[in-house]
Amino acid sequence: MPEASLRIEIVESEPFSQNAYVVWRAGRDEALVFDPGFDSTSILTLLRRHGLRPAMILDTHGHVDHIAGNAALKDAFPAAPLVIGRNDAAALQDPDRNLSATFGIPVISPPADRLVEDGESFESAGFAIEVREIPGHSPGSVAYVFAGESPPFVIGGDVLFAGSIGRTDLGGSLEQLMSGIEEKLLDLTDETTIYPGHGPATTIGRERQSNPFIRQHLPSRRR
Repeated sequence: MPEASLRIEIVESEPFSQNAYVVWRAGRDEALVFDPGFDSTSILTLLRRHGLRPAMILDTHGHVDHIAGNAALKDAFPAAPLVIGRNDAAALQDPDRNLSATFGIPVISPPADRLVEDGESFESAGFAIEVREIPGHSPGSVAYVFAGESPPFVIGGDVLFAGSIGRTDLGGSLEQLMSGIEEKLLDLTDETTIYPGHGPATTIGRERQSNPFIRQHLPSRRR
């Protein structure tokens, strides 16, 4: 279980059953909001209920289901910087790149205030965060790694799921995605929790042992 001071709440948005995350420490009024989706109203309600303001709004990647709430969050909290990986930034304001045009619901996000890159580390809202770029699902998808927490955890977007991986048929690359999972996630400890963009949380150890994609494509990384 996460340490007592750590709070993580999930807001699931339809129509894609996408997970947004609000992460904060008890006793603080700052939070991190990850991947605000279509149900921005529930995210804002959650923040108000707990007396929180976003220190940052962070996107794991630029697909529409993960950025649809950016505008509402920025409208409500204009001082909160919007953060995304450098190589997915162009998708924020391009309905073709963020796939919203494909679904007939064109979405244009505010531009990013800060672009992050692979290996970058920063602190916000009382957390130390490392950025790991893992393309393959999107050109510049990033995972946000909280290695100093007990247990460690990752806000991973659509890279690694419980029993699955992100889809690569929307201009992605299976080889690139599996290489990124191997190099950027499977080096983490087994107890590291993965909070994915869809579906339930899992752990590195569980996926190392039972994820069929890891078993098929990365057999040397199984224990």
